[in-house]
Amino acid sequence: MSNIIDSLEWRYAVKKFDALKRISDENIEKLKQAFNLTATSYGLQPIKMVVVDNKKIQENLVPHSFNQPQVGQASHVLVLCVEKSEMKNTVASYFHKVQDVRGTSDEIIAPYKKMMLTSFENKKEEEIFIWSKHQAYIALGNLMTVCAIEKIDSCPMEGFISQGYKDVLGLEALSLEPVLVLPIGIRAEDDMFADFKKVRKEVSESVISIK
Repeated sequence: MSNIIDSLEWRYAVKKFDALKRISDENIEKLKQAFNLTATSYGLQPIKMVVVDNKKIQENLVPHSFNQPQVGQASHVLVLCVEKSEMKNTVASYFHKVQDVRGTSDEIIAPYKKMMLTSFENKKEEEIFIWSKHQAYIALGNLMTVCAIEKIDSCPMEGFISQGYKDVLGLEALSLEPVLVLPIGIRAEDDMFADFKKVRKEVSESVISIK
């Protein structure tokens, strides 16, 4: 427990990465696995992660990130995206996977599948997008925790121009809408923010216990 808390105390939103240092392939694979294992509503995984490992492309993304230099300096940039696809296809794909992995019969699956499809049929496109974006935030939190445990620095970003990212990364062709960005790498030795004390409420102020 103390190691986890120590890791979370260690992490901060990096303001300057060491552009010469890289995250190992092994740790990138861990982050891919962590993303894929993240819990999502219904288990549908309506999100994808784009891993950018190309300095030229990263530099091209900086103007679309309100000139936040971390995007260009980072070892890698993780872009969390919502899939733009028909939910009926997403649901069908999920239940095919359930049957492949668990061997669950159509008889057992049918009622749950019908309920799920009805739920999405009654939602507007914007509602489904917001729901999907919420899943991306769950993944972001999971990734940041894994980064902290593995001593990988990160800087979560909501501030970027979606269309710019789509243009640079060719996301339109992949039917992806970028919603969150997470540059990762190693903090620069002269990033003064590394030594700043965390400003947080007391646990007693932010957590309510009901017994």
